[in-house]
Amino acid sequence: MVFAHDTEAALVAAVELVNSAEEPDTLTEIGQLDEFFVKHVYTGVHSGDAAEFAAVRALRTPLRRMLTSDRETTVRLINETLSKHRALPQLVRHGDVDYHIHAVPAQAPLPVRIAVETAMAMIDLVRSDELSRLSLCADEDCEGLVLDLSRNRSRRYCSTACGNRNAVAAYRARKK
Repeated sequence: MVFAHDTEAALVAAVELVNSAEEPDTLTEIGQLDEFFVKHVYTGVHSGDAAEFAAVRALRTPLRRMLTSDRETTVRLINETLSKHRALPQLVRHGDVDYHIHAVPAQAPLPVRIAVETAMAMIDLVRSDELSRLSLCADEDCEGLVLDLSRNRSRRYCSTACGNRNAVAAYRARKK
């Protein structure tokens, strides 16, 4: 299934944010949040201060729960997030990006925008019965999330590092 650009972008960003909490933590400095903001083309307010940084880091656990729960729990978490932040979906267009959905104003704090954009993207996964696109990394020593947007649903590892480690282990096992 092909998802809208904003759905895919929000899911990719959410999975990266959640996985940043895995060892080694890759979101330990405000500069890393600045890079995340630019990389994932967030718009609106980005204060770059310690409070925003702490709030984004604190999102990692609730987003992980939203992305990994069963369908009913995921729906409850989506609805709670949208209600809490008084999300009002609207179509917007800015820069080179055609119409897409924003559900909170550009003045909303970055952590709120991340949470709501993730919830909005998860709506598409729930409605299309595609929650299986999200899974845990197949590496036994990793708890990272995998977002599989491939056609044949073949992605098993959260990163090339996990994939390579397992490929090398399988190769060595075959050579024994």
